[in-house]
Amino acid sequence: MHFPKFFSIIFILQILVFGFCESHKCAKPYKTIHVCQRGDKTFKTIQSAIDTVPPGNSQWIRIRISPGVYKEKVTIDNTKRCIFLHGAGRNSTTIQWGDFGSAKHTATVEISGNNTLVKGITFENTHNTRDSENVTQAVAVRVHADKCAFINCGFIGVQDTLYDSIGRHYYHNCYIQGATDFIFGSGRSIFKGCKIYFSNGLGPPKKGVITANERESEDDPSAFVFNKCKINGEGGKTNLGRALTSGNPRVIIAKSFFADVIRTEGWAEKDFFKGHEENITFVEERCRGPGSDLTGRVAWINKLKKSEIKKFVDISFIDNDGWIANLPVKGIK
Repeated sequence: MHFPKFFSIIFILQILVFGFCESHKCAKPYKTIHVCQRGDKTFKTIQSAIDTVPPGNSQWIRIRISPGVYKEKVTIDNTKRCIFLHGAGRNSTTIQWGDFGSAKHTATVEISGNNTLVKGITFENTHNTRDSENVTQAVAVRVHADKCAFINCGFIGVQDTLYDSIGRHYYHNCYIQGATDFIFGSGRSIFKGCKIYFSNGLGPPKKGVITANERESEDDPSAFVFNKCKINGEGGKTNLGRALTSGNPRVIIAKSFFADVIRTEGWAEKDFFKGHEENITFVEERCRGPGSDLTGRVAWINKLKKSEIKKFVDISFIDNDGWIANLPVKGIK
């Protein structure tokens, strides 16, 4: 699940070449495409609708997806921008697939196109189940693009559910379910008002982990920020996160509710961090609930000043150039 620095450079070049979908071009959708599994005048699959978006598109195209379970693997490649996937609600529109193996190639939905907006859709990788004997990497969504937002969406899996790979992302009022490392990557992302559900599909001997952040260096501006979220679950207890690489992982959880599903130590670390815990930034700020008691937490948990916390939870952490205000939906901050 480690993302090499070489590919980070490639990603930056991609933004420079393809990332010109700015506010004066991305306004209200100028075109709507319909997807429905029944009917002769609509697309039957989501991918076939996406394929009609021209490379280098610079105006919002809305793809309205009717209720149903769409069993397909979907890709938005890096030439397709300003796509608005609009479902009928996360309990009504679902995209399912069951690939497994490498985290970079198993996603039910792969998003590599900048300026992607998704509303009212659940993404699910069906490979692992609670009764699986050999749980493996099986990604529901991989977000490898800049300026992407998910509103009222669902992400369901067991291991590596949401690969928040790289770029600036906003998750608002979403549901994310898994058992181990089920929110991972090196994105610069805010999760606001989301429900995080630990569903232990690993069996009693295994420890669950919610986040596995891959921030690479002290100069890397990325972080996972959870603001006003709810964490609950079933089947055991979990850690809030762990250090997945030998870089500088950073996770901030603020003003959130923890049910009694959090292990006493709260956080885990790999052996390569022992003696170098100063490189880790794991923060719990003003959280509540039976799982939020800091007594017994790892000794190296961080304390940040209020001004520092505000810098992360404020929308400007990911929205320094105003891209969220230019999304074709209102009132999501």
